[in-house]
Amino acid sequence: MTTQFFSQLSQNFIEILDDDEYYDITIEVGQDPKVKIFRSHMVILNYRSAYFRKNLIKSKKNSDGALTHITLPNISPDIFQIILKYMYGGILSLDEIELSDIIHLLVAAKDLKLQEIVNYLQIYLIENKSLWIEEHFTFIHKTSFQHDSFTELQKFCTDIMIECPEKIFKSLDFTSIPEKSLISLIKRDYLKMEEIDVWDYVLKWGLAQNPSLLPDPEEWSDGDFKLMENSIQKCLPFVRFFQLSSKEFLNKVVPYQKLLDPQLYKDLMSYHLDGDNKVISTIQPARGFNIDSKLITSKTAAYIASWIDKKENEHPIYGFTPYNSFDNPYEFKLLLRGSRDGFSPESFHKLCDNKPKTVSIVKVKGTEEILGGYNPLIWESCNHKFSQTNDSFTFSFTSINLLKDTILSRVKNSEYAFASNKETCLCFFNNLIVTGSKGYCGKLNYEKVIRSEESDFDLEDYEVFQIVKR
Repeated sequence: MTTQFFSQLSQNFIEILDDDEYYDITIEVGQDPKVKIFRSHMVILNYRSAYFRKNLIKSKKNSDGALTHITLPNISPDIFQIILKYMYGGILSLDEIELSDIIHLLVAAKDLKLQEIVNYLQIYLIENKSLWIEEHFTFIHKTSFQHDSFTELQKFCTDIMIECPEKIFKSLDFTSIPEKSLISLIKRDYLKMEEIDVWDYVLKWGLAQNPSLLPDPEEWSDGDFKLMENSIQKCLPFVRFFQLSSKEFLNKVVPYQKLLDPQLYKDLMSYHLDGDNKVISTIQPARGFNIDSKLITSKTAAYIASWIDKKENEHPIYGFTPYNSFDNPYEFKLLLRGSRDGFSPESFHKLCDNKPKTVSIVKVKGTEEILGGYNPLIWESCNHKFSQTNDSFTFSFTSINLLKDTILSRVKNSEYAFASNKETCLCFFNNLIVTGSKGYCGKLNYEKVIRSEESDFDLEDYEVFQIVKR
């Protein structure tokens, strides 16, 4: 049996700090007007700190009896006193230290290569002082990214920026954050910001690095554009320009076209003027939860999810606040794509029958019209079976980038919300019907006609998704 008496051992070693006879090194700590000389022992410092081990390897008493002397001007005496107590007795006392001094202690521990303290203090701050970190975010963020070993604090700060970017970007000193930090933020898939805001803040940061530049790019010379390009060129690959709306591209990107790679700008022009043209540049997905779709974006899917949960009725005073790509509670699981699986009713029923909660998306050929409907029950292969529900709806919008001119049409006659028929695909009874590559929109049993007129149309493509709670 082995018994360990660490408490008394620690106390005895701490008492050695008061030794007046056997010390063999002096350490001058701090700067004027606050400087203090500490007496210590090389053998303890050597085994407790890689920094001292490296600097003391050739040190010993001189023949004339003079002691080895080390200076540490970048550490305060109060902080070094805490460190000495840790190195001698294995005790780290934080009870009477200011929180800001814990950061100074962390930096000092890093400089002295006391990795145990570095690791402990990061976790201590994150688990016990997270609110204080948020209140002093700029200071903590700047300090953590100045030191490569502060990985836990770096991750914590980055997570805060991703979850609550408005706290950072709207702060007065946002433009002072390092380029490395800005890139670490805007490269994230789950940054909770609209892409146009990401671009605006990159421009704002770039302008701050070049205070001589005028804010209006119309007044810039070629040299001014070159200055700006040099400042933000490492950020540009992480701005997802293809996720901007055509209006945003026209108003916020075209004036800065000289900052972009010529091929990227050419592809962006082609993409926004004619979406069917092939582009060479990589099209990065929208931020947030992505969706396997050629017809809608994750932002659109979140909007549809809001209708499923009837969020338009939540706040009659403050208005409709839809889900976004980051808080959409549903996964859109692709069951069928007409251009991939075929447009026939047989394909539809084979892939979509008996699966509850489906959203169908239809692209009208030759237009930008997107039509769709939500079935909370199931489709079946049968001979015209009506189903009853109060929760189905149909919808339309005129652009896949902007949910403008949106029409939401909820079921009015719930007994005939939709019909299953082996001869058809979708049948939101007369409001939206798809049979093969043909479709029809009417008004019967729903509140509104989702097209400008009741008529037949040809399909360019259509997709059916099962909605699954995340």
